[in-house]
Amino acid sequence: MLELKANGFDEVTLEHLLQMTSGMDYTESDNPFGIYPRFYYGDNLEEMLLEMGLRHSPGKYFEYKSGDNQLLGLILSRALSPMTITEYMQTRIWGPLGMEYDGMWSIDREPDGLEKTFCCLAAPARDYAKLGRLYLDGGNWNGEQIVSREWVRKSTRLDISDGSSWEYQYQWWMPDAYGSDFMAAGHLGQYVYVSPRHKVIIVRPGKSGGNLKSDDWKDLLASILAEVRRPSR
Repeated sequence: MLELKANGFDEVTLEHLLQMTSGMDYTESDNPFGIYPRFYYGDNLEEMLLEMGLRHSPGKYFEYKSGDNQLLGLILSRALSPMTITEYMQTRIWGPLGMEYDGMWSIDREPDGLEKTFCCLAAPARDYAKLGRLYLDGGNWNGEQIVSREWVRKSTRLDISDGSSWEYQYQWWMPDAYGSDFMAAGHLGQYVYVSPRHKVIIVRPGKSGGNLKSDDWKDLLASILAEVRRPSR
């Protein structure tokens, strides 16, 4: 984006944003005076994004940042215009997968705001399970290729090049460094755990992680998977 070139973003690629290795000067914190609450409650995400700078050169190391996801959203919004991200989601994903309920995506302001692509896509557990099944089946849904099989393969394999972390691959979290499972993790303890090897999807909705930390949830979901796959006696 030309507006960000003066801020040092001329060497930041889409790959850097997808892998959270952009180097953006953004601190992921619930500090009420920090940038994250401003992104969450502010009414002009585009303006805030265009003021962002870099903390270090891109491609150096992984650091989870909602700012990277939101910048991806702004780029996508411009590429799709005049269609919105929500309309595109409806056309490419929600409709073809036959979602049972309407989803809801929070925007930064009414009536024509930008979707908060770092968070805030709400849907019931069954429809989230369908998203998991889409990736479980390599992007294919009942014989129709909805998402590129090559993209599904690339985005769920371990890649530690160019500063990337094995724990996070193209918007998915990896439970361990040696398996093929992957998962989506929400801010308040929501999880979609996908195990292609075992053909199992686990969805955990909710509004709190309880007393468990993220690593504890990984272990718990893996143990549930083990029980699901345990042979009956």
